[in-house]
Amino acid sequence: MGGAAPGSQAVEGISEFYQEGIRILPTRLWRGGEVNREVMRLITGNVRVPEIVEGDLKAMRNSGRVGELRLADLFGRYGTETVLAAWDEILAHSEREMRAAIREVPSGQYSAEDFYDDCGRGTDPLRVFVTVIVDGDEITVDFEGSSPQTRSGMNSAFNYTLAYTWHTVKSALVQQTLPQNAGTMRPIRARAPEGSLFNPRPPAAAGARAVMQQRIVDVILQALAQAIPERVIAASSHWANPIFEGIDPRGGRRFVYYDIIVGGMGARPHKDGAEAVCGSFNLENIPVEVNESNYPILIERLELIPDSAGAGTFRGSCGLRKDIRFLGERGSVSNLSDRHRFPPPGLFGGRPGALGRTLLNPETEGEQDLHPKAIYPLAHADLVSMRVSGSGGYGDPRARDPELVARDVALGYVSADQARQGYGVVIDPVSGAVDAVATGRLRGMR
Repeated sequence: MGGAAPGSQAVEGISEFYQEGIRILPTRLWRGGEVNREVMRLITGNVRVPEIVEGDLKAMRNSGRVGELRLADLFGRYGTETVLAAWDEILAHSEREMRAAIREVPSGQYSAEDFYDDCGRGTDPLRVFVTVIVDGDEITVDFEGSSPQTRSGMNSAFNYTLAYTWHTVKSALVQQTLPQNAGTMRPIRARAPEGSLFNPRPPAAAGARAVMQQRIVDVILQALAQAIPERVIAASSHWANPIFEGIDPRGGRRFVYYDIIVGGMGARPHKDGAEAVCGSFNLENIPVEVNESNYPILIERLELIPDSAGAGTFRGSCGLRKDIRFLGERGSVSNLSDRHRFPPPGLFGGRPGALGRTLLNPETEGEQDLHPKAIYPLAHADLVSMRVSGSGGYGDPRARDPELVARDVALGYVSADQARQGYGVVIDPVSGAVDAVATGRLRGMR
């Protein structure tokens, strides 16, 4: 809360966590159902839009209260001994299921690497290197070999690294119906050298760590693909998380508009990548009407980007474009994204997705490329065009069913030129059908 940039997710110009916002160690905000007004005043006095933060805190407190009442009802109905015994069995069952799933993975060591574009203008790419060690019914994900921690807001606190390690391994190995609990996590370990990008030493800043999670997922899956190719997906699109702020001319009040723009998931072993969803965050794009009704903005475009999906036997998802017209005054946008330099890779011959890009006032004399991790001033009526990357394909594109390619052309996902060049499929320009003879000839030229 608070800090150098609206939304507290700045990458550039941040060297330690003291710059990222007010730090509140464990403090009682409510006692006996009554709010501590002095602490609340301290918090709201350090944020840009205090009424929203206070509302969020009250909502969290009330949600916790509902949970407390339901838990008390559970103990009252069944008794302490029964409830605790049930909890123990749920954890034990989850652990058994996870260990059984790990035993199905061939024991060994599997490594993969990828890169973040950078941690701000003028900085170098950041290496992500993992070694997945499978030993019987236990699995360790080791991040040794990754870049050192940075002097920016882009570091992954170890608990964040651990959380996405658990998430990725569980997602790849077991059904989603298995609970996410301590039992499931017991056989899964993560390691990262102290002082590294994935286990930084205090007071390293980490407010922009959200931009890092998708790469953690992607690289672990790339390593696991060597052992269980039928259980993983290619690299997913990298989302964008811009934060707009300024003065709302309708009432003269300050606003902070936090958006999340997601492309889609990587291609699967037997299916195309899911469009416009984020598996690691478990979310879809925010409806345009929600954005426009709450903030002085106009969404002029929200669409899939043709020819941006990684080609494959099963293609990746398309990138997504969202054009946001800023209708506030004296504003700025904090950009937070990636995959502007290193595209999401495919698997087993699948092609990478197209790169992302952010443009200010595109197709005008003032068009400007915006860095994915920088803050820029905005004037009234400026247009910010967020274009997130496509995702990776799975398998040889020339093995894709030509009828699926024709369908993609009809839907606008793939152009006729890309069908020919990327998939070796010739589409009749009049009927839109596959030209089987020309396609066979083209594919036979390999």
